[in-house]
Amino acid sequence: MSDPASSDVAFTPAVKAVQSCKGSRLAYARVEAQGGFETAVTAELATFLAEVDTAYLATASAAGQPYAQHRGGPKGFIRALDDKTLGFIDYAGNRQYISVGNLSENDQAFLFLMDYAHRRRVKVWGHARVVEPDAALLAKLMPEGYSGRAEQAILFRVTAWDVNCPQHIPQKLDAQDVAAAVHNLEEDVASLKAENARLRTALTQAQGHTKTGERP
Repeated sequence: MSDPASSDVAFTPAVKAVQSCKGSRLAYARVEAQGGFETAVTAELATFLAEVDTAYLATASAAGQPYAQHRGGPKGFIRALDDKTLGFIDYAGNRQYISVGNLSENDQAFLFLMDYAHRRRVKVWGHARVVEPDAALLAKLMPEGYSGRAEQAILFRVTAWDVNCPQHIPQKLDAQDVAAAVHNLEEDVASLKAENARLRTALTQAQGHTKTGERP
């Protein structure tokens, strides 16, 4: 029996059966033959994380009840600590603690990372644990200048990750990025208007000198 591919974390026997029924099994068998999904934090993933400000953390209770929660922050708020570990701050929120409770009895977790501006998404499977207040770790993970209150940290041990195609991802731009782009355009327009006014004045003066026979 051959060793399981890393993609088996997603492609369970039930999933493979559906793929066979729907006609996509052969294509994904090729992925498995090449080793499956990535299993370590690569430079590509680290670069992607540096641009991510939106993620969804999925956990499940011991009974298998799923739960997904939005995680957000400044770009790069999820950080690669080594080639197998991601870390991010768990900020104080509505104090339901569903994700924290789930992880206390079932450490299997999933991160769905979104970049709407460039229509990219990355799926990360692994095991997560909550680290109660650890000043050194919180200082390492806390984004500079961010106003959120750090309650604890979550360390995510990567099992596998994969990139989705951009199909059906709506393109959405960050309001701050749009504001910055508009500001730059407004400055360019103001500069062009000022230059246009200067040239018009110079032209008017040159035409006046010509009519009176003066040299400009």
